[in-house]
Amino acid sequence: MSIIMCCPPVSKVTRQAFVLQRALASCRATPSLQHPACASVNERQYRTMPTHGIGRWRHLLPKEAPKKKKDKLQMKEILAETDTAYGSLNVTVSGYDMTLVEHYSQYIHNLCNRLGIKVADSYILPTKTTEVMLMQEQGTKMFVDAVLKTHERVVQLSSLEAAACPVLLDVLLQNQPEGVELSVSEHTEAHFQARFKGRPELEGLIAQLTY
Repeated sequence: MSIIMCCPPVSKVTRQAFVLQRALASCRATPSLQHPACASVNERQYRTMPTHGIGRWRHLLPKEAPKKKKDKLQMKEILAETDTAYGSLNVTVSGYDMTLVEHYSQYIHNLCNRLGIKVADSYILPTKTTEVMLMQEQGTKMFVDAVLKTHERVVQLSSLEAAACPVLLDVLLQNQPEGVELSVSEHTEAHFQARFKGRPELEGLIAQLTY
């Protein structure tokens, strides 16, 4: 008499467990790839990788030429007057109100351009400061009552025709604002030196070195 043994059928739960175990074993065998943003500080792998200039932009800009030192201002040649034209003339505008002085000098410059008069140069002179002293009624002690600042602008004309000079001065005088002085003189070397502000300390040191 033969005995036949039957194995019980494999349930679904057992099959699922077996599949999960194989999947887990395969996951452990393969190396895991982790995003650098999710990795910890010690596990960052991109620190040893070359960047190849990422984030650098200065090499993309064109190379700038080296800056040249400003040359010392040289005096221009003073033009000599002729029979029909003046040489170098300085039209000087001065006053206490800087806005009026600036606007009037611009008006002179634009007017000369419209009339075809050549403007050789236009510059600013150093501001002059004047202290107004006041003496007390009872006593000899004086104190500063006000400080006045004089602003000057110069428009230098060259080869101004003698026939056009009276017409130009007539127009300038008619449009001269109040509180602004106007003067016209021939340009000299002293006018050129007046453009530079004096430095008594430096001049004293130079004098000590020379002696």
